[in-house]
Amino acid sequence: MAEKKDIKFEKAMERLEKIVQELEKGELDIDKSLQIFEEGIQMSRVCSEKLKEAEQKIEKLTKNGKGDLTAELFPSGGTDGESE
Repeated sequence: MAEKKDIKFEKAMERLEKIVQELEKGELDIDKSLQIFEEGIQMSRVCSEKLKEAEQKIEKLTKNGKGDLTAELFPSGGTDGESE
């Protein structure tokens, strides 16, 4: 199987949804439940990392003081950047 980090966001999300459905049914034995729960945690981490990467690439358009549109990096939720 491909390394978990190489999985596309959509595939990881799809697998995570299936895992949730399986666990919600309550038909699995405890060992199988724990096994797929752990896989679900891995898929959740993959999704989170992919979203974080995408967020860092997003640019938003804003108007500067002259009314012109300029591109700036999307805030990553960390510390505020310095104004230019």
